[in-house]
Amino acid sequence: MKKIINYAITLLFMTHFSSAQFEPNYDETKVPVFPIPDLMTTFSGETVSNGEEWNTKRRPELFNFFEENVYGKVPGTLDNVSFKTVEQNEDALNGKAYRKQIEVTLQKGSRSLNYNILLYLPKNKDKAPLFLGYNFFGNHTITRDPKVLVSQAWTKNNEELGITGNQATETSRGVRTNRWAIDKILDKGFGLAVIYYGEVDPDKNDFSDGLHALFYKEGQKQPKADEWGSIAAWAFGLSRALDFLEKDNQVDASKVIAFGHSRLGKAALWAGVMDQRFAGVISNNSGCGGAALSKRKFGETVGRINASFPHWFCDNFEKYNENEEALPIDQHQLLALIAPRPLYVASAEEDQWADPRGEFLSAHYTFPVYGLFGKEGITSKRMPKVNQPIQNTVAYHIRTGVHDVTDYDWEQYLIWAQKFIEN
Repeated sequence: MKKIINYAITLLFMTHFSSAQFEPNYDETKVPVFPIPDLMTTFSGETVSNGEEWNTKRRPELFNFFEENVYGKVPGTLDNVSFKTVEQNEDALNGKAYRKQIEVTLQKGSRSLNYNILLYLPKNKDKAPLFLGYNFFGNHTITRDPKVLVSQAWTKNNEELGITGNQATETSRGVRTNRWAIDKILDKGFGLAVIYYGEVDPDKNDFSDGLHALFYKEGQKQPKADEWGSIAAWAFGLSRALDFLEKDNQVDASKVIAFGHSRLGKAALWAGVMDQRFAGVISNNSGCGGAALSKRKFGETVGRINASFPHWFCDNFEKYNENEEALPIDQHQLLALIAPRPLYVASAEEDQWADPRGEFLSAHYTFPVYGLFGKEGITSKRMPKVNQPIQNTVAYHIRTGVHDVTDYDWEQYLIWAQKFIEN
């Protein structure tokens, strides 16, 4: 209820005071001057000088801050996680792939939640490295494969994609093939596992019908102020999918990359931070609350994202609505929590709402931590030119175009993954 009331108050406030101060800033000359929160000095003032000190002193305190004040804590442990293969085929996609569809069941007391993993594996490898990520409208939308199950979960309406009545149907099969370069992925020897994110937690300001409800105490109707929002719930779902992949003898579970676009890029980053079993992380156009520096107040701000999507983060994050200067951290410190594992941050030239420069700078500022582990970060503050990727352990590109995932993006991810994950 508190989330809903805060949402209404914020919308009323922003509607009543619809002055220039609430217009998004896209002018670099208007970005405030601010100190970059120091990665290498603890909150108590100790200097971190090696990887062990990072892992035992600095990483835990940064992780705790993000967990308690941004994404929220997981409020308990599950009683059981089980997996059931509901469909499989050894000759999928015109003979190119193995296809498996796995039902994941999460249980806590008398409550349970089910969601489905669609898994494609190349036929030319005994144990394949893998990309794992969420899709926005159902597993059946990423491929025209007629055997992929249509999700029965609540789905956002999208007339352009043929989704009405909050229910996916056969009409929407294959409508998002443009975002998933399945053939390219398989041809390079990688597998792909995808999940419809709405099966884990429906993307609406309602905490009654998703993963959160499994953990409620008697009478509880929404998470506490320091407990998880939807981004952390989606991250949790990725980790439980990784539990399955560790059991699949056709998957190299030591080489699973968490991938996500937009809000699901935020979830992939947090999954990679929470669960160090992930071999690497790809953030595609993740913006505010993802890869972009919050203190720049460029494009989407903390206040805006909490007003528009009050269920994504924990309630404690609302303390920083239009108050980013009070944050003792920033998103480069989130990215640094992935070190020393490979990290790829990508932007789009026309996606100013997600602040491409803020995403790049955030990736850049992680270099001292990666350096502690002998890994190559991005040492220059100069952004690369459009369509000229930086392919280090910490990688970055900005491409032409808009907020999307394209074949160009996947081509860069595959080059990087072959170099830093597969080998």
